[in-house]
Amino acid sequence: MTAYEDAVQRYFTAWNAATPEDLEKAVAAAFTETATYTDPLADVRGHEGLAATISGVHQQFPGFEFRPAGTPDGHHDIVRFSWELVSAADGSTPVAGSDVLTLAADGRITSVSGFLDRVPED
Repeated sequence: MTAYEDAVQRYFTAWNAATPEDLEKAVAAAFTETATYTDPLADVRGHEGLAATISGVHQQFPGFEFRPAGTPDGHHDIVRFSWELVSAADGSTPVAGSDVLTLAADGRITSVSGFLDRVPED
């Protein structure tokens, strides 16, 4: 597994954490303490902000899981990939996007720039 694939896998582990304890551990493993996350709906910094954002998405989409769509692509300390939010009940994917990560020397994420490619029309 490449460093890019490893970083993306840890990113998905955080986004799919099932309990607050698992989320806390996964965020710490995936992100630096001062990491930033910015997308059209959020702009947060640090582990607490990241965990709160992830928890909020889980509250909005219970029973859904983030999954990669394709293979991560990277160069230097930057990696990009696409993802879908998948319903465990029926396999629907109402939300999809693409993210660009910047990695620290230890492989953890220092910043995320997220883009929403598909969102529900509610």
